[in-house]
Formats: sequence, structure tokens, C-alpha cells
Amino acid sequence: MSPPNPQTNPIPPPPPPPCDPLTKVSPIIRNLRLAPPCPLTTSSYPPPPSTTTARTGPYFLYGTLMDPTMLKEILSLNPQQGVHLRPGYITGYTCKLWGQYPAVVADGTYGTSASSIVKGLVYRVESVEDGVKLASYETGWYQARPCEVVYTDGKVPEREMGHVFVFVGDEGELSEGVFDLGVWLGRMGRMKSK
Repeated sequence: MSPPNPQTNPIPPPPPPPCDPLTKVSPIIRNLRLAPPCPLTTSSYPPPPSTTTARTGPYFLYGTLMDPTMLKEILSLNPQQGVHLRPGYITGYTCKLWGQYPAVVADGTYGTSASSIVKGLVYRVESVEDGVKLASYETGWYQARPCEVVYTDGKVPEREMGHVFVFVGDEGELSEGVFDLGVWLGRMGRMKSK
């Protein structure tokens, strides 16, 4: 057998140098980058927000809306203006996580000694337009439902009927966990309001 003739059978080029292992993208990360834009656990797009039932009055807030700066942005309020929030809680609901966001769902124990308590802040919505803005922010995965708010600041009224945005998506997508507003604001690159 004779050696290969470089003119009739050219020698293939050498293989490329090995990749720097510090810059190599793992197949899992590459696949996640190529995944469709909708969340992995969500089977469909959210339904349109229910803005036709927007109401005025107290709204119990338990997630990202507890941040006054966020609330001002959503309601297009004057950034220099203060926002009056009262601490309180609701019973008969439990708070779970839907990805990184909190999701309140009825726990079926309203009015019993085993009722769950969800703590949060209450904001008084003065116009239907502001109620629509809140519903639009919450998307169609949450709907405003009536609830009784119990205030913990010692002021009058001590309790009153209000509204809370309840998760109406697939409860199988919820997980146990605790929402921390400060941690969430840090992840979003925002400062916690005082």
C-alpha cells in the first residue's frame, strides 16, 4: 500500500482546537434558550383580565402591589404623593407560589377555627378606572373576589368588606413557598419603598 498522494487525496484539515470549558454552553441551557417564549408550565396564554367587574373600595394586596412605588406606577399616581396602605389580613385563603409570584386561593375553611390567614396591605381604590388598572396588571389569571379584611393597625374601622385578587388558573401549577417582596424587588433591580 502506497502512502496517500497529496495531489489526488488531500489530507483533511486538523480538527478545531478544543473549546474553552469556561465558555462552553451546556445543552440544557441551549435548549432553554431555544424554548418558546411562553412559560414552561403554562399550557395557554392568560385569559383577558376581568375589567368589567372592577370595583372601588378596599383592595387587599399581598404580592408585588405591596410596594408603594409599584402601586404608584400601575395607577399612574404622582411619584411624590404618598400612598396610604393599612396592614391587615384575610382568612379562608392560603397563599402559594405560581412561579415567582404569590397566588391566593380559597382554602375551604372560611369561618372555621382552622382558617388560614394571609397577611398583606390594604389600599382604598377611589375610581373604577384604578380598579381596571389593577385588574389589567394582575392579568386574567387573577380575578377580584369579595373578602373580609381585618386590619391590624388598631384604627377604625377594624374590619370591612373589600376585594382580593384570587388565582383562577390551574392550581396544579402552584407550589408551596413564601413570597418575599424584598427579595423579588432585588431580583428585578428595584429598591424597596419605605
